[in-house]
Order: sequence, then C-alpha cells, then structure tokens
Amino acid sequence: MDYGPDELPQIWDEMRRKINDLQPTLPQGVQSLQIIDDFGDVYGVMLMLTGDDYDYIELKRYADQLTRELELIDGVGKVDIAGDQQEMLFVEISLDRLAALNLDMNVISGLLNQQNNVVSAGEVMVNGESLIIRPSGTLNTVEALENLIIHGRDTGNLIRLKDVATISRGIQEKPGNVLLFNGKKAINIGISFASGVNVVEVGQRIEAELASLETIKPAGIDMNYFYNQSQEVDDSVKAFVISLAEAVAIVIIVLLFTMGLRSGLIIGLVLLLTVFGTFILMNYNNIELHRISLGALIIALGMLVDNAIVVVEGILVGLKKGRTKVQAATDIVKQTQWPLLGATVIAITAFAPIGLSQDATGEFMGSLFWVLCFSLFLSWITAITLTPFLADLLLKEEDKGADAEDEDPYKGWLFVAFGASLKLALRFRWLTVAGMVALLVGAVVAFGSVKQQFFPPSNTPMFYVDMWMPEGTDIRETIKKAEEVESYIRTQDDIDFVSASIGQGLQRFALTYQPEKSYEAYAQFQVRTTDRDNMFKLLHKLDDNLAKTFDKPTFQFKLMEFGPSPASKIEARITGPDPQVLRELAVQVEDILHTDPGARNIRHDWRERTKELVPVFNESKARRLGISKQDLSSTLQMAFGGSTLGFLRDGTHILPIMTRLPEAERVDFESLQNVNIWSPSLQTYIPVDQVIDGVKLDWDEPLIQRRDRKRTLTVLADHDVLSDDTAASLFARVQPKVMALHIPEGYEITWGGEYESSKDAQEGLFGSLPMGYLLMFIITMLLFNSLKKPLVIWFTVPLSIIGVAFGLLTTNMPFSFTAFLGLLSLSGMILKNGIVLLDQINLELESGKDPYLAIVDSAISRVRPVSMAALTTILGMIPLVFDAFFGSMAITIMAGLGFATVLTLIVVPVMFAILFKIKPTTA
Repeated sequence: MDYGPDELPQIWDEMRRKINDLQPTLPQGVQSLQIIDDFGDVYGVMLMLTGDDYDYIELKRYADQLTRELELIDGVGKVDIAGDQQEMLFVEISLDRLAALNLDMNVISGLLNQQNNVVSAGEVMVNGESLIIRPSGTLNTVEALENLIIHGRDTGNLIRLKDVATISRGIQEKPGNVLLFNGKKAINIGISFASGVNVVEVGQRIEAELASLETIKPAGIDMNYFYNQSQEVDDSVKAFVISLAEAVAIVIIVLLFTMGLRSGLIIGLVLLLTVFGTFILMNYNNIELHRISLGALIIALGMLVDNAIVVVEGILVGLKKGRTKVQAATDIVKQTQWPLLGATVIAITAFAPIGLSQDATGEFMGSLFWVLCFSLFLSWITAITLTPFLADLLLKEEDKGADAEDEDPYKGWLFVAFGASLKLALRFRWLTVAGMVALLVGAVVAFGSVKQQFFPPSNTPMFYVDMWMPEGTDIRETIKKAEEVESYIRTQDDIDFVSASIGQGLQRFALTYQPEKSYEAYAQFQVRTTDRDNMFKLLHKLDDNLAKTFDKPTFQFKLMEFGPSPASKIEARITGPDPQVLRELAVQVEDILHTDPGARNIRHDWRERTKELVPVFNESKARRLGISKQDLSSTLQMAFGGSTLGFLRDGTHILPIMTRLPEAERVDFESLQNVNIWSPSLQTYIPVDQVIDGVKLDWDEPLIQRRDRKRTLTVLADHDVLSDDTAASLFARVQPKVMALHIPEGYEITWGGEYESSKDAQEGLFGSLPMGYLLMFIITMLLFNSLKKPLVIWFTVPLSIIGVAFGLLTTNMPFSFTAFLGLLSLSGMILKNGIVLLDQINLELESGKDPYLAIVDSAISRVRPVSMAALTTILGMIPLVFDAFFGSMAITIMAGLGFATVLTLIVVPVMFAILFKIKPTTA
C-alpha cells in the first residue's frame, strides 16, 4: 500500500505502538525490535575525521564537539556520527580465581546493576529550602568500579572487585562498522539539510563555521569533505545556467537570422521576459533551482517562442497586405488567441503525468512539469499582450518583413518548392499515406534495437566497489582484507580519494545512494577520481586486476545514479515456505544468469549457509546438577567473547562494562572441556563436559529474509557497467528463461530491481495519462467544433516515433525514462503545430476559398511559423545533448520533432483532403 508524505508520520507512530505492545511477548534474549523510519534522510555534507596519533575515542570526542556546534547552524536538519567505536570498560576475571573463591559471576553482575540504578531518595526541606537527597555510591569512575565490594561466599570476607579482576578502558574488540579514508581510520560526520532551505547558502554557513572552529581543532586531526552537496549543487546550477544562457542565445540568433532583425528582437525580448517571469513564479511556489527545474526551462525554451512567432508572422503578413500595425496586430490576436491557448494547454497537458505521478520518480521529476506549466502559460500571455505592443514600437508600417520578394509574401523559392511537394503528395494521397505507414512500421521494428535504460549514471566522477568475503567471515578478517584492497586502489593514478566502509554501507549522502545493510563479510570502497574519463579508465583496470590480485573476496562495481535506483539492477524474488527449496530454485536462476556474458555480481541475499558449533545439551544431567540452558549459554559467551554485565556512568556517557577472561584463559574450541560452569544449586563450579554430550558441527541459515510476511530469497545481479549493455537488455534476455523454470506449487518468482522501479514509474505516469490525453482530445474538439478535424492532427502524433527511433539509433543513446518523458511530451508539441495549421485551413475555408486551394495556401502560409517553432525547440535543446541526465530526452525531442514537423506539414493536408474528400483542382 502506498502512503503520501503527510500520512507517513501517523503510520510510523501506529506501527511503533503496535511493536511496543508486542515486545513483552517475545522470547527472553531476543533483541529489541527496531522501526527504522529515517532511512530517507540524506546527509548532504559528509566530513571525514582522521588523525595518525589519535585513537577512536579522541576522534569521537572532537566529533561530538563539532556536532554540538554544527547543529546550531541555521538550515541544518541534524548531524549524525558514524564509524565511531564504542568505548567500554573491560573487567577481566579469571575463572580459576572465581572458582578458588567460590564466587558466582551472576552475583557480580547483580551488584554492578544495583550500584548504577537511579532511584529517587526523596527530598527534604531545610530552612524553607527543598534539597534533593542523592546518596553516593554510583559507579562513575574506574576507581569506584575497582573498589566495588563483593561478599565472599564461604568466608564472608569482603572482597574488592580489583582483587579478582583487572579493569581497563578501551574500545570494543569486534566493531560493527569501520571507516577508512585514504588509508587512515576515520569517523564520519553526516550533516543533513532542513526542509526547504537553500543548500548552497547553508553549505556556505557550514564552511564558515568549520573555518571558525579551526582554532579549537587539535593539531594532527585532519578534516576532509567526502561529499559536499552544496558544492555539487552550486556547480550543477552554474553549469545549467550557462546551458540556459547558451540555449537562449541560440534561439535568439536563429530568430534574428530567420525572422529579420526587428522581428527577431521582438521575439527575443518576449522570450527573456517569459523566462524572467518563470523565475518569479518558481520562487513564489518554492521551486528551487536545480538540475530538473533548469533542465525544464531549457526544454521549454523553443516552445516559449512558438506563440510569439505566430503573432509576429501574422503582423508581418498584415503589413505586407497594406494594413496598419494596430490593425494587423488586432486581427492576428483575435484570429489566433484561442487556438494558441488551446495548443498551449495541450502542450502543458502532455507533461502533466510527470507532475501528477505519486511515486518516487514523480516526486523526483515533479518540478519539470510545474516549470513547463508556468513558462508555457506565460508564453501565451506575453504573445497576445507584449508581442503586439513591441511590434507596434519596433516594426514599421512600410516594413515588408524578412524574406519579402514582392507584395505576395509566399513567392520565395522555399514556399514554391514546398507547394510543389505538397501538391504532389495530395495528388498521390494514398501512396503518401502508405509511405508514412511503412516508415512508421519500420520505426517500430527498429525501436526493438534501441537500448533500454531507467536512469543514466551520474556524471560525478565517483564509483563504488563492493567487496564480499565468504559468509561467516569475522568482521576483523574483513577489515584486514579491506585494508589490503584499499591500499592497492590508492596506488592507482588519477585518484582524488578512496574511502572504505566495512561492515555496512555509508550514511546515505545522496538520494540515489542505497547503503548496504550490516554484514560482517561486507565492505564498500568509494573511489573519487579527478574526472569522469579517468574514472572509466580506472574502472576497467580494477575490473581486470582486483579479482586476480585478491582471490578470496568477490568484487562488484557500481556507478552513481542520477535518479531513483535499486541496490541491484536485476532482482528475482523467489517466495515460498521451505528454505531448502528456495535455495534450489535460486541455484537454477543463478545458473541462467551465469550463462549470460553480460551478467555481473550474481549472488542472493540469503548468502551462503554458515557453520555453527552445537554443544549437545544433556537436559537430565544438567537438571541433576542444577544448571539451565541459559547458564550454559552465558558461560560459553563469557569464555569465548565476553558479556555485558552492567554500565558505568561517565558524565553524560554510559559505558558498557564487558566482562571477559584474561587473554591467557580465553579458550578456543579445542579447550572447550576446560570451561567450568557455576551451579546455583550446588554452589560450586562444574566442568562443562558434564552437562553436554559432545559438540557437533552443523550448518545454519545466517539470514532469512521475508517480504509481505513470506520467506523470500532474492537472486541479485547487475549488468556490466563498463560495456554498452543495459540492465533492461539483460533483463529482457534472462527473464523468459527464468520464468520457463518449473516452479513447485506454493512458490512463485516475481521481479524487482530496475524492472520494478521502471514499471512503478511508468504506472505512475500511465495512471493519469488516459485522462490527460482525453482532455487534450476534448480541447481539440472544442477548438474546431468537430470530431473529424481533430482526428486529422491526431493521426500525425505517432509519426514522431520515426524520428525518435532514427535519432536514438544513430547516436547510440538508450531509451531512458527521461527519453520516455520526451516521447510523451512530443505529442503536445506536434498537436500544437497541427492546430496552428488546421486553424489556418479553417480560416481559408470560411473565407470562401476553393477547398483544395485553401489546403495548399494554408500549408504554405504556415511553413515558416511551424518550421520556426520546431527549429527553435530543436536548436534550443543542443546544450542538453551533452548532459548525462537529459541527453536521451534531448535527442528524442530533437529527432522526433524534426521528423514529425516535416511530415506534419505534408500529412495534415493529405489527411484533411482524404477525410473531407477534397479533390485537386486547377489553380
């Protein structure tokens, strides 16, 4: 079930209360259930603290100090620390010593807990003043812990804890997560931004605060940026502002050359005012400047001048016919204002599915629709108001306009050549239609050869290397191997930095980053290179050499993504009751993936089964000796790893007290029989081999994942990021083979990964698409008060596929989600051009002109405005062609609109003649 952002806090609260109600019913020893509701937090600024002469405790103290200051900065949401190691108190107690004194470890544990209980001792009034009573004795120093008094069981003598134990401070022996930065142990400080702030301004405030705190930074501690979203955004916005300026310049230059100096200046001024007005509306509606919103403006640029071109063209034609500027402007505005409004609304509606989509992709891309909506609507307003005003100021009544040859504005060679081609197409109308259908069928067939993609990789020169050791590997062994691999990567050329996160992924520093869950056998290396070209060179080198250099781990390479992306591109979810059957099916799916040369990083999320030692507990022997299974477990925990028996309050910090054996007594499996276990009933220690019947080696499932309360094993894979292959192409090859497998009853295979993300995104669009297209069709019906006439221009919409297929294939660009949006938006652009042409045909017919001549003359008269509208849109897209995110969309719109415009000028008249049975006549 999907919930909106406003509903989620209440949903999380209800879930938390239900989980809390369930907690008391869980078996003893089960860890507390966690509800993680902040996984969507993004730490846009990531700092790495390192220091050669500083341990984790000292680094953590400085990180805490920084955190307190950074949280006070206006615009900062929260500050979290990661990679720090838990400081602990180690109480090393010799079991031989305890046995000699006949002391029970549970007694010591009870004393530790009692001493640290915070119990109110009340308050007393003294001379009218209320004083709180707080007895001393709380454990808050190592000395207090050492002097903790234990009663000897046999002698009754008072024994201090330090008499039987050695107490020291340190960090946990087995960490959960370790960070490295350029080969040094590191602590990470993640800073998230508050909602709705200007991240560039907040980033500048963070930099200023860090600079002011330099004076208190201990000498030898280094602080480096791992990721700085404010800088990335600033660079991206500046680059897009430059692209926007380039696009505006291209459009204006094209207008000046094709429309003439004065006409070009008029439309250029209208364009600039429209863009400026769009910025005002964006600011009013809290739409920030970023890649999506600025990209939307560049996409809209060419369309923003469409309406103004029609108006200026009409004024120029009126002037050539001897009308005054006011008459010409009044006539063209009256004639075109409502058709232009309808065409503008249709163009806006074509983008509506993006803004109305409720999924993550819709949220990510939503501003694209609103920016286009604001700008296109403003372009209509300025076209019917400012354009006539500027034309009255700048045009001259004796001005015959650009390209004028005599009083007839359409006797230029271009118009004559087009007229001849159109008459030929009208003469052989059915052959023309057959040719269009053949081209369309060929394009649809060719589209099958176009690469498919969801979102493209980011142009940030950073990539990830996931390292997996065999399941069951101790994290300390993983750390050693990760240090070797990290050192090897650092020796390569053109590297900015290398960081490593061992045991789990990093804090989420970008919306598209999917941190891996906690696994002892896992490490991830984040590598940033000097530029994108060097990144791919390094990726190829590491792909060739890492597996050869390090044989034990497996490696997986990933690129940063632009849009929402799953952790793995290919996910086959196998659901069913029996873990053994799930694993057998997983092997079959993995075998299919292994046969495809484009599949990489093949694994599943249950990992390998792990070995476990099972002491066979003898219930009858243990009962006679007064020993429970819990007694056995706690004793073995103490003997092999240590156990937490209490806490010490150190100011505001709570330090766990870990009891363990001295290093000399810590046993391994071979000396298990030497472990003694305390018998509460006999009040003495018993050898552990008296309560167990040996130890057997067994295999266990380290992880059992569930989805919708069902056991689900997910087979994961990725495509080769260093090839031209895409995840969609790999999915298309393996999915039919997997679904052809024999699936036992009660089991099923469903698909996640990029396929699911793309499907959800498209379903989000298609949910509102039918209503959008219905609205567009109704508008065209209302504009022409007819059903047949709108069909004429709707027949031209599919023609865009001809150009799209040609453009993507010739440029070897994938059909990505953004290209899909471009394809949808093409319908609005093509309909807009068709409306302008069909409206002129209507006017010519209403004037009483012969139907055939009306069609020909209308098409000729609309060659320039329709072509200019398409040309400005196409050329305005040039800056986006080289953008990694919008490149495929730009090619889709440029090629699709270019082909469709040429064909529309021919097909609309031909279809009109066919539907209304208009025959050629001699002129």
